[in-house]
Amino acid sequence: DSAPNGFSFKGIKDYLDCYWSGKLTPSQVARNIIAMLEDCDKSTPPLRAIVQWDQEQIMLMAEASTARYRNKCTLSYLDGIPVCLKEEFKVAPYHHRVGTVYLGTEPETEDATVAKKLREAGAIIIGVSNMHELGTGTTGCNPNRYHKIPRNPYKPNHFTGGSSSGSAAAVAAGLCPVAIGTDGGGSVRIPASFCGVVGLKGTFGRISCHGSLPLSYSTVSVGPICTSVADAAIVYSILAEPDPLYPYGLKQPKATLSDMCAPDLKGLKLGVDWTFFKACDAEILSMCEKAVEHLQSLGASVVEVSLPEMEEVKVAHVICILSEMRDFLQPDFNKHFEEMNLDTRANLALASQFTALDYITANRQRTRSMRFLREIFTTVNCILTPAVASTAPRIFESDLVTGSSDMSFTARSMRFMQLGNFTGIPGLVVPIGYSTAGLPISFQVMAKWWDEAVLLRIGLKLEQFRQQTKKPSIYYDILA
Repeated sequence: DSAPNGFSFKGIKDYLDCYWSGKLTPSQVARNIIAMLEDCDKSTPPLRAIVQWDQEQIMLMAEASTARYRNKCTLSYLDGIPVCLKEEFKVAPYHHRVGTVYLGTEPETEDATVAKKLREAGAIIIGVSNMHELGTGTTGCNPNRYHKIPRNPYKPNHFTGGSSSGSAAAVAAGLCPVAIGTDGGGSVRIPASFCGVVGLKGTFGRISCHGSLPLSYSTVSVGPICTSVADAAIVYSILAEPDPLYPYGLKQPKATLSDMCAPDLKGLKLGVDWTFFKACDAEILSMCEKAVEHLQSLGASVVEVSLPEMEEVKVAHVICILSEMRDFLQPDFNKHFEEMNLDTRANLALASQFTALDYITANRQRTRSMRFLREIFTTVNCILTPAVASTAPRIFESDLVTGSSDMSFTARSMRFMQLGNFTGIPGLVVPIGYSTAGLPISFQVMAKWWDEAVLLRIGLKLEQFRQQTKKPSIYYDILA
């Protein structure tokens, strides 16, 4: 249930209530969205959350859904729900540009697995969302002609975070309650945190990556960005299953939502490495410490744990993700260097300095780190950290023209993210408040492999910590 007073985001339940009560049909909702998509591109500055959309496609899906509601034969909880997918996924008939100007010259004819599953569930795909070029950064800054820089709905002169930048902006701005992103170094969780919405990175292999550009095959997971933890759970339960076209997830145990709605957190042990936890801005630390107390007040116990070799994890993760990206993008780097953004060039050039020996050593570190985690998860159910060490950074005039490349910011923003990508464990970020400047602050929970259910259980309780939800300064109420 949404909050009775003050502002609250419209989620899946709000859409379903409108459809079943007959207040609105999916077709009427689709017409509202088309009007909003036209509006948000004309605004100053333009929101640039959705970079490709097609009125006819949107209406076709909406009309089919409207007929199903009329005949009382809906396909799932996502029937008639507006969703968008990051441009990293193939979605017919859009161009699969992956944030570049040179890829996807022809429209796609087939869908990625997640797009196909969303269609089968009856969702209305409203378009593909903006992203940091080739997923190579955490700001979302993409000055090229097809994309431009997406704006943070809370503060339009601040970045959304990346690389699933448009996905988070679209959800926070109310254009759709559900968006799909990919996360190789925090790319779902960082923008969700900066834009004040919920982001779930599934266990590595849990949700199929088939049909997304295979930028880094050992670190990337797929996950939903939503307005609430309950909505993330719904999307997760529909998307999480083995896909014969995606070998990494074939042996996964069945996805469950067991105990998700338990009345309290009794019996749960929450692990905190305080030295690691405290490496963030003072304002964020103070709020995150209070959130830990809130979870304790619901019956969970907090256990001090030590996360060993986090410096090594940081370096090894960067070596793995950049080496794999460089390997896959080698022909692009040689052929399209001039068309790439500056920070993409810088990252791929840095990657060319890593050796085979570095990559092997980094993967040995991964084995060590996974063994450490296996031990830690015998004593605790999850690990708690702040989501990002700072709030969303400002956009400067020069960023709009040349882009932005700030390696120290990238490293800082990924600080709490890399462990999950490097070892494949799942992570959930939940907004818990706002800075004095009015920017969202979020909290992260990570669990052992395949145990997304415990994340969602804790996430539901974390949502109760935040006294109020502030309305973003760019917000479209599709159901009004």
